[in-house]
Amino acid sequence: MIVIGRKDVARHLDPAACIGLMRDAMIALSTGNSRQLLRQIVDLDGGNAFGVMPGALDGATFGAKLVSVYPARAALGEQTHQGIIVLHDPASGTPVALVHAGEVTAIRTAAASAAAADALARPDARRLAILGYGEQAWHHAAALPHVRALSHIAVWGRSREKAEAFAARIRADLGIAATAVAAAGEAVADADIICTATAAADPILFSADVPDGAHVNLVGSSRAGPAEADAALVARGRLFADHRAGALAQGAEILRALQAGLIDESHVLGEIGEVMAGTLPGRIAAADVTLYKSLGSIVQDLAAGWHLYRLARERGFGTDAAFD
Repeated sequence: MIVIGRKDVARHLDPAACIGLMRDAMIALSTGNSRQLLRQIVDLDGGNAFGVMPGALDGATFGAKLVSVYPARAALGEQTHQGIIVLHDPASGTPVALVHAGEVTAIRTAAASAAAADALARPDARRLAILGYGEQAWHHAAALPHVRALSHIAVWGRSREKAEAFAARIRADLGIAATAVAAAGEAVADADIICTATAAADPILFSADVPDGAHVNLVGSSRAGPAEADAALVARGRLFADHRAGALAQGAEILRALQAGLIDESHVLGEIGEVMAGTLPGRIAAADVTLYKSLGSIVQDLAAGWHLYRLARERGFGTDAAFD
């Protein structure tokens, strides 16, 4: 069995390649070429959680992700998602790889958002707003330039000092103009693409602040409960999910809008994989506000993990010893 640790995932899971992997995975999910159950989540003390995500990706592998989510670790600069992805050989059923789930999750989530933005954002989108400044926010800043020629990134977070440092990192490492701003509304006021990557319990993104024509990736809340956007924005937008059944069961922003009576289930127009496959219209007009609700799907982990497993076999990385 090959064990692929965090450093090897970071070194070999190229963001640009991962965007293509995520596009293919989401199409497979929406066209019946994968199988998965709804994520099973066990609530733990202190607002923490343990999740189990099983599934199969046709033509590749089957397996599961076992992951803990400890939000408070973000304040320490540590990964909030920790765990393993177990991959099985589809011919023999033998488990063949363990992959570092935290690093895969960080990279593939942003890659999926970039793929969604490529499908839904206006072709001339140039200005990105990121709400948040943690690990997931950074991967989004790094991934989105692969699908749009960004001219500016606006950053907001509760700590102005950390937001300033994040904007400076964008300027230094990505070579893109970036500015930290004092309010979330200010960050999104002229944005073409908006990514929310926070641990907010209640909305920090409001419909009144979002301009016509924007595309929004709702990423930070991955379970029922905490919501980053208000119900009015959900009701206003053309809404697509990574996995429709999962979003209706566990997408907090959608559940709040349903409970408020602002939408019914038909407002979730479908899955992003259907848009990517060309079987469902995405953006119809330039002034549309489009929304992609990301909860994370096991097919994304399987696609990324299997890609890494094949690379490990070809390039000779991965060990059967230390996992870190």
